[in-house]
Amino acid sequence: MAERLAGKVAIVTGASRGIGRAIAIALAQEAATIVLAARASDTLQEAAEKVTQAGGKAHIVVTELTDEESIKGLVKDTEAEFGRLDVLVNNAGITHSARLEETATEDWQRLMWVNARAPFILCREALTLLRRSQAAYIINIASVVGVKGYRLQSAYTSSKHALRGMTMSLSEELRDSNIRVHLLCPGGVDTDMVARVRPDIHKDELIKPEEIAELVLYLVTHKGNAVIDELHIRRATSAPWF
Repeated sequence: MAERLAGKVAIVTGASRGIGRAIAIALAQEAATIVLAARASDTLQEAAEKVTQAGGKAHIVVTELTDEESIKGLVKDTEAEFGRLDVLVNNAGITHSARLEETATEDWQRLMWVNARAPFILCREALTLLRRSQAAYIINIASVVGVKGYRLQSAYTSSKHALRGMTMSLSEELRDSNIRVHLLCPGGVDTDMVARVRPDIHKDELIKPEEIAELVLYLVTHKGNAVIDELHIRRATSAPWF
């Protein structure tokens, strides 16, 4: 088993399932310690077992991403338990499909809070710990709608554009530091969320969560003079160059 991340600590939000769980397992296969953050304790426990089986160490922190104090608590818990942080993966996200005129303000706000506000707070609160690492990484998971706009997704698109904009600015602020900031913009991934929103896409055509995890693993294990700021990942059957 490779151990390129032995001794490293990573926070992964939305780690209980889908892309987050796949990322946690991929990092664990390189012997990392994973702080698994999500709301559901039962599915977090299942993810923790997968992380352990993969060769990593798992630490569960039940986190409500609409609650600033809960987000701060995630970082405080990580510091108290491990005293360090090397990788932060802002993966958790929610979606909503409706015409703009039928989208309630509360729906728009909920998406902004989870998809944009939570990563903002978590990045801010984690920077002190990340600066202690010799080589630290922030990986923000946006979406194809972070660079495009789809009908019936005005609120979701707004939140992912906000996340992308914050990531670009943060990357500039940290350019001369030990922290590298990356953004992933995947198209349709085989998750429960995509199954609900895009039932028209055949499951066999969807990107596998493990494919996204492989890209995250590449980013946090290859630190040379070449830097990848942003990755656009599309389904093989979709139009190129989004």
